[in-house]
Amino acid sequence: MRRGAGGFNDGGRGAKEAARGAKDGDAGPALSLFGEAADDFEEGRAIAFQLDLANPRQARQLAAIAGLMAGHFDQGCVVEDDIGGHPLLTRQIPPQGPQRFEQRLITGFGQDGPYGKRAGVDQIAQGMGGLMSITGLPGQGPVRVGIPIADLTAGNMLAFGIMTALFDREKTGVGRWVTTSLLEVQVFMLDFQASRWLMKGEVAPQAGNDHPTGIPTGVFRTSDGHINIAASSARLWSRFCDAIERPDWKDNPEWQSQEGRSRNRQAINAAISDVTQHRPAEHWINLFESAGIPCGPINTIDRVFADPQVQHLQMALPVEHPRLGTQHMVASAISISGVPKDIRSPTPDTGAHTDEVLRGVGYADAEIRQMREKKAIQ
Repeated sequence: MRRGAGGFNDGGRGAKEAARGAKDGDAGPALSLFGEAADDFEEGRAIAFQLDLANPRQARQLAAIAGLMAGHFDQGCVVEDDIGGHPLLTRQIPPQGPQRFEQRLITGFGQDGPYGKRAGVDQIAQGMGGLMSITGLPGQGPVRVGIPIADLTAGNMLAFGIMTALFDREKTGVGRWVTTSLLEVQVFMLDFQASRWLMKGEVAPQAGNDHPTGIPTGVFRTSDGHINIAASSARLWSRFCDAIERPDWKDNPEWQSQEGRSRNRQAINAAISDVTQHRPAEHWINLFESAGIPCGPINTIDRVFADPQVQHLQMALPVEHPRLGTQHMVASAISISGVPKDIRSPTPDTGAHTDEVLRGVGYADAEIRQMREKKAIQ
């Protein structure tokens, strides 16, 4: 399974209108099952479909198509007080409908609570979740991470939750809602920085490229750029001093312990850069690797994909796109024995398989044409 797609997404507006329509007995606008994202659904089929929540047949058939339905909502659009506080689809699928149906969604701030109805995007979550306060150089001011980390982590956490729910379903036969939010995952990803506050009352500041506790760990100048070096343990520190031909540093009483190196971080970093800046990065990387000291280059994106290890791991693979020709896409970071690491098909265009899927669950061509004329499908 590669690069399939499917899910609900209309920014929350259609869901609310659908809820009101279903309550009043109207068809009304409804949720879209769309195919632009890169979720992994069986056979990678994409269907663009307006779900009429007042139509039991449609709800049952759509559940039969998917077996699992995805959503990314904001503004509290899924759990609605005016329909009893129950998820829309659970309420609308009749009792005789599928009991093993899995439903999942991502919101900005959770299903309820003070912020349950707020719209959320990645950068807002980075700020509210504390990440921007600890990213960047000291005194620089808040800095966002260079990728949508909350969005990506929410997707990964939701996938983990889905697998857990599917495993449970095999034992119990019961489908479940699986939910997460951008704010929840961002707080979760604070890791030890959160523990510093919860356990010790310490508010983590910006630390730039320096590791908060492992010293020396950070970015150091070379004659042609910069490299990362991590020589924080007593054993690595001793090896590091020998490798750069400064064994006298091991005898400095202020630098011998981890606590001492932490107090004198700036002096140590300056001393290391005074040595490393006179030779190119490749020299130091080869030297430190031979001494067993973790280190590495700081690559631009083009150099990432030119790196021999990245190429060996097959992290960029070709795929044939019907309109764009041969394209290279980032491959999965997971390898499973006996399963080829390939991308079977490109991300489908919205509605690429609408007719195929609807015919497969019993819709006649005339019904499909009628739905398209009403703009219920693409």
